[in-house]
Amino acid sequence: MQFTRIKAGTDGSLGSGPYRRLILKGVTVIDGTGAPAYGPADIVIENDRIHSIISAGRNTDMTQMGQRAEADAQVMDLTGHYVMPGLIDAHAHIPCAEQGPDADYAYKLWLGHGITTVREPGCIGNGLDFSLREARRSDANEITAPRIVAYSAFGAGRGEPFRTPKDAAEWVSGEADKGAKGIKFFGAPPEIFEAAITEANRLGLGTACHHAASDVARVNALTTARWGLSSIEHGYGLPESMFADRRVQRFPGSYNYNNEHDRFAYLGRLWREAAEPGSGLWDDTIAELVSLGTTLDPTLVVYVASRDAARARGREYHRDFSAPQSWKFFQPDPENHGSYFYDWGTEEEVAWKENYRLWMAFVRDFYYRGGRLVVGSDAGFIYNLYGFGLIEEMELLREAGLQPLEIIQCATSAAAGLLGLDDTGAVEPGKRADLLVTAENPLANLKTLYGHGHLRMSADGTLSRSGGVTHTIKDGVVFDAVRLRSDVRDVVAGERERLGVPAPYTP
Repeated sequence: MQFTRIKAGTDGSLGSGPYRRLILKGVTVIDGTGAPAYGPADIVIENDRIHSIISAGRNTDMTQMGQRAEADAQVMDLTGHYVMPGLIDAHAHIPCAEQGPDADYAYKLWLGHGITTVREPGCIGNGLDFSLREARRSDANEITAPRIVAYSAFGAGRGEPFRTPKDAAEWVSGEADKGAKGIKFFGAPPEIFEAAITEANRLGLGTACHHAASDVARVNALTTARWGLSSIEHGYGLPESMFADRRVQRFPGSYNYNNEHDRFAYLGRLWREAAEPGSGLWDDTIAELVSLGTTLDPTLVVYVASRDAARARGREYHRDFSAPQSWKFFQPDPENHGSYFYDWGTEEEVAWKENYRLWMAFVRDFYYRGGRLVVGSDAGFIYNLYGFGLIEEMELLREAGLQPLEIIQCATSAAAGLLGLDDTGAVEPGKRADLLVTAENPLANLKTLYGHGHLRMSADGTLSRSGGVTHTIKDGVVFDAVRLRSDVRDVVAGERERLGVPAPYTP
């Protein structure tokens, strides 16, 4: 389908600051490095940077130091709250007009979930120029939006295919001149593909690849990793790197890649055709990927509806937060990418459950053998919504076997390393003040990070929702995350009234 460019972010920031000095007082710190939480602590922020952290147990004169720091400072009393680095969504797309009412819709949901940076791989639909303008406006605090790291889609803007490796290298250089921070690939003839990655690496650009089935027989994930690819997106290309008795997946004669039911139904059978977990080929593949420094960005969440479509349709947050444009795009429709549930049955879901078991085993083994793993949502597709999707991705990594401290590290400092953002991703002096504040302990329950809250029963038997991010701080600018989510609710309700459509049914 052809996408329509969305309305850009609204002029003006809803945040306050940055302040000459801001103190987050009495917090428990989860620093994003994998270290255990500590506190109580006071985080001193000066302008857009963390100046110091005054912590009981680390500073014996905490009271005296705190009194000195508070002189002429803005103080937020956050006693009992938790502070961690702002989350980084390593695979996030600004919606097109078919997926939301405006760019603010996604921006507020991202910031409302503590996401301070998004990587936009490909800028498909709105175009690189749009994403770069939005990135500049966000950097200047002219809009309410996370930091945007924009990658160009390989070949975008060309009227014809690449003919020579030189053509590919020159195109990559041109995208770097425009301001792209990286290149997103789907596949290409091997000599063209390798030349583009080589040039991107020479220029210091990031590279990411969704290894499309149309090209993976020639170039799989291990091939591109050997060429210096930065990150493997989704799970494509990895099983094909571990085929022992075939070169191509065993498709039926009737298979048509352009039929998305076929495409996703047989994607759900892919991992069973690869080497067994723990086999020599499995272990050797992981060892080589780790040694090459390749990052995995699995985006488990974007396909999770394939193993239980009804559950995905009934996610509680759709009622208040799915705009009518998003909800319409999610519905079964051969014209919409990812809307492939027009005859999705038991056999497909059973296959996908096994697919996830094997895929998660690979992700877990890769991570525990030293590989860099990051967290991405690819929201906007397959009943997967902006902001909410990244929290569910974190839950899926928990299902895969990672511990909460490890998952938070993947979503913060590891992702910052992938994107070359050395001054963010951790709660440490000298780092940018990109922070998430929550009243609940996410290490005890990741569900408390969801914007619609976590359902909990009190001692008297009453049910209530608790949790959600309370404040998001980006470059020292403080955003009321609760207000941002409330704004989205109001916009969604207004859009439904304007278009005359009801809210989706959810339990």
